[in-house]
Amino acid sequence: MARNIEIKAHIDSIDEVMPKALAIATEEPTELHQDDTFFQCENGRLKLRTFNERQGELIFYQRADQAGPKTSFYLISRTAEPDILREVLVAAYGVLGRVIKHRTLVMTGRTRIHLDRVQGLGEFLELEVVLQDDDHQSPGIAEAHQIMEKLGVSLGQLIEDAYLDMLQRQK
Repeated sequence: MARNIEIKAHIDSIDEVMPKALAIATEEPTELHQDDTFFQCENGRLKLRTFNERQGELIFYQRADQAGPKTSFYLISRTAEPDILREVLVAAYGVLGRVIKHRTLVMTGRTRIHLDRVQGLGEFLELEVVLQDDDHQSPGIAEAHQIMEKLGVSLGQLIEDAYLDMLQRQK
């Protein structure tokens, strides 16, 4: 399974963080509309991420719910028929919930900086430091902390929950 070191933080404004992210970017930013449908899953999380009617990804992942940097293990399978796949998964497993967001993806080396506007929740930052099979966690955690510092994100802004959990608590 692939893995990364991940943090999630609530931010006041993407507009404030964006210039700092662009200053350390190693690639041009990418704008993404993501519609994530989560399904019942006993040993992790299973979601179908739809980008448009012909592009989606089925993602299974496992990670701890903790505020600091955490290891996330994941598998991704791409699909050209996300709407049909959603129907199959809804029929087989049932839906836990849905998260709709606009994401700006900024790459800095091996780290994905996600600046997210989440429908019904607000604005957030996610960092994913991608690890290779033989990489130890410690350098990835240190890298996440260094990037947080460069972006002006404090430990007090870190959150432990997934967007889905936060949306479900609002209901």
